Amino acid sequence: MTRYLLNRLLGMVVVIFLVLTIAFVLVRLAPGDPAALMLGPDATPEEVVALRARLGLDASILSQYLTFLGNAVQGDLGRSLFFDRPVTEVLASRAEPTIFLALFSLIFALIIATPIGIFAAYRHGSAIDQSSISTAMLAASVPSFLTGLIFQRYLATDLGWFPASGYGGPGASFGTRMWYLVLPSITLGITNSALILRFTRASMLDILGEDYVRTARAKGMSEARVVLRHALKNAGIPIITVVGLTFALLVAGAVVTERVFNLPGMGNLVVNAVLRRDYPVIQGTLIVVATLYVLVNLATDLLYLAVDKRVKY
Repeated sequence: MTRYLLNRLLGMVVVIFLVLTIAFVLVRLAPGDPAALMLGPDATPEEVVALRARLGLDASILSQYLTFLGNAVQGDLGRSLFFDRPVTEVLASRAEPTIFLALFSLIFALIIATPIGIFAAYRHGSAIDQSSISTAMLAASVPSFLTGLIFQRYLATDLGWFPASGYGGPGASFGTRMWYLVLPSITLGITNSALILRFTRASMLDILGEDYVRTARAKGMSEARVVLRHALKNAGIPIITVVGLTFALLVAGAVVTERVFNLPGMGNLVVNAVLRRDYPVIQGTLIVVATLYVLVNLATDLLYLAVDKRVKY
């Protein structure tokens, strides 16, 4: 187990190093000059050159890369060109809406997808099973921005049940901020529930056909106990895998939903950073998302041990 953890941690270091390098190269390959964008179209060439020198953009690419790498190893992701603040501070100020949006979306997806997936597998081939598959395909096919716009139109504007956009404004209480996340969370949760539903159904179908499930039934156990205690427990590993991956993807992929609902999260931040060529913020966001992704994968693997004692590392 110790050797496995050490290997995984070493693998995480390699992955994060590759992400650091790829992020640096990609933002430098993108067209556009941050200094020219910051000064606007009326700036003179001399002003642009002076600003590039002040930002350190006039150094060679190798020199910039080594500086960036050395600072990143010490936890310094640089300073935002636009906000003129450390990138870690900028990311921290935008993390709350994105983290809670991903978390609430995942909870919503689990609440609706897991029971339906279990019941669809239990009633395999029935009208309920076919309906659940069709609904899952429909949910996965409709873009989240369209679902979000529909919710804004009818649930927020017409009925007034939820806020249409924003995050409660400056000084809003925690409860108010969470209330603004209801519609975005449902929007994102519907899209991602389809994947969880299909994995749950497929895993349960495999397990329900096993001999030990038939043996449990032959012993006279109730159907609820057979399904929830024996089948669901053994179908847990594939479901945990997809839930872990879904959470990581939700954090990385909340960009569209944040734009539709005007949430001041990391998705909105990185889109604006790309438009402004704010290199440090783009690089920092990619590194944070990649780190979160590998940590969630490690946590998922460790969770296998708690769910199934037969798993050994």
